[in-house]
Amino acid sequence: MNLPSKLIEDAVTEISRLPGIGKKTALRLALHLLKQHEAHTEALALAITRMRQEVKYCKTCHTISDEEECSICKSHRRDGSIICVVEDIRDVLAIENTNQFNGKYHVLGGVISPIQGIGPEELHIESLINRIDVAKEGEPVKEIILALSATMEGDTTAFYLSKRLKDKGVDISTIARGIPVGGELEFTDEVTLGRSIMTRVNYSGQ
Repeated sequence: MNLPSKLIEDAVTEISRLPGIGKKTALRLALHLLKQHEAHTEALALAITRMRQEVKYCKTCHTISDEEECSICKSHRRDGSIICVVEDIRDVLAIENTNQFNGKYHVLGGVISPIQGIGPEELHIESLINRIDVAKEGEPVKEIILALSATMEGDTTAFYLSKRLKDKGVDISTIARGIPVGGELEFTDEVTLGRSIMTRVNYSGQ
């Protein structure tokens, strides 16, 4: 893409690095920003910079947070006896949008994928085990919901977790298969996702 301005070309290059944005869309966005009042553009740049530098990850569940512990983990209105295990932060947002779950979360940070070189040790599995062990002294965890994508990697991760958790004295369930096989939670409509949470079933590991 030959542009008359190297500055705009550099901006287009950086914007096009974002997922789902090609060069043409990046150019349209760059030109849009160029037309905006300078204060608006500076506010956007500042918000992105602050997000990158100041956003933290919850020390308990590993979701994004402005503080050391997220608002969900700190909330006394949430049921701490039920933990929903998800792959990614986007899955937490998707489930929250259903308004059908009042427990707490645990973000693994991925799924087991030997092809990509991701093993159990790369995920937040040990901290999940520790949460259950520590909770026995206070508010015990009664149920773990495995809300993982219906993919081979998701199923592999669910099977591994079920083996690690089988002696922890907690019920292990999985979301109902209203989610299409091969589908990812973040792309599932809220009604289907909400129903799959509410109609979860015991995990058999079969």
